[in-house]
Amino acid sequence: MLKTAISYSISETESVRIVQVTDPHLFADPEAQLLGVNTAQSLGAVLNTISAVNYPAHFMLATGDISQDYSNESYHSFVEAIAPVGLPCHYLPGNHDDPRIMSLHMQGPKVFGQKRILAGNWQILMLDSTVRGRPGGHMSAEEFELIDSAIKAEPDRYILLVMHHNPILTGCNWLDQHCMDNGEDFIESVAQYPQVKGLLWGHVHQTIDTEHAGPHGQLHLMATPSTCIQFKPKSPYFALDAQQPGYRLLELKSDGSILTNVYRVPGETFSPDKEAGGY
Repeated sequence: MLKTAISYSISETESVRIVQVTDPHLFADPEAQLLGVNTAQSLGAVLNTISAVNYPAHFMLATGDISQDYSNESYHSFVEAIAPVGLPCHYLPGNHDDPRIMSLHMQGPKVFGQKRILAGNWQILMLDSTVRGRPGGHMSAEEFELIDSAIKAEPDRYILLVMHHNPILTGCNWLDQHCMDNGEDFIESVAQYPQVKGLLWGHVHQTIDTEHAGPHGQLHLMATPSTCIQFKPKSPYFALDAQQPGYRLLELKSDGSILTNVYRVPGETFSPDKEAGGY
């Protein structure tokens, strides 16, 4: 049975404006570092940058790996950190999250774990691509059924599909071992729906902006940098990039088109351990 969606009072002629943050990898200890980067501080820097640009967003999407250590405190810290931004936040799990602990402790007056968002001419679906005990992902039959049921319930709305794992390969051999293992089938399946206009994910700690030529036109395929460490693009082995933490802004237009850009924290404050061989 299709569960109730979170709805926003946005005119059908108005764009839906979204901030995406992803992969903060927070710890119980706010002084803890991931490969040389204090993840609480880097998340704070990203959120400060978002606040400074005054983008008139309607809500925020947090696309997984909120925690690095599965702690209750890491989720409390995230909720506390985003509160000054003042935006409703919709979240989904990543492979570093425990969905049960996450649902219990990602709690706040503007924090939502529901899978459907209705806003303007759009329906945003928050999908779970995680597989317990595995770093890689898989889109289950239940999620395919959710997509089909949600589109049938709101056939006149455009669709943005949001998940944690990458359904396409990045060109980083070490990282592509941990992609969505049925990503190609997933894209081919969702491309059959004319309502689906974009796919958005995290996990890969780097920017991807490309398109898939589907039977009903181009699908936007988008990955977003982490709010902490960055993976070096196209590297066959594990390697960190010197680029700063980032986030993505999206404008979902009333005609079904998508405008989007990735932005990063200015300066060179965060410098990861370049000698790291993994994490």
